[in-house]
Amino acid sequence: MVIIQFMKGWKNLGEYKIQRKLKPYYEIHQFGSKEFIQPGKPSRKDIEQARKALKFAEEVLRKRRPFLLVLDEINLAVAWGLLKVEDVLRLLDKVPKRTHVVLTGRYAPRELIERADAVNEIVEIKYPREMVTQKGLQY
Repeated sequence: MVIIQFMKGWKNLGEYKIQRKLKPYYEIHQFGSKEFIQPGKPSRKDIEQARKALKFAEEVLRKRRPFLLVLDEINLAVAWGLLKVEDVLRLLDKVPKRTHVVLTGRYAPRELIERADAVNEIVEIKYPREMVTQKGLQY
């Protein structure tokens, strides 16, 4: 499994830390900064990082042909203007038959929803008023 994270540069995340224990079956690559991106107002650096991530995904598909490729937050990267939906669709045209691709993130564009075999939406039902983070649970 290969995970490529768009817009993320924090190493203190559970999904990033777990790779030490799950190697060689799990690897994660981050393309982003530690700063939050303004919706609809990405910096040049943010756009460059997203493009690098997309190019890296293409290389992974071409050279390694993984069983599972997760493009984490790619939908949000498109929605916020870091990537063009046409570029993501072109990447999906290059997916080998044996590879499964999962696109995550809010605000998935209609074109990606129509292209997908399956679409899930997670809806927040209840959330604490004050979030207290706990090591090992949220990070």
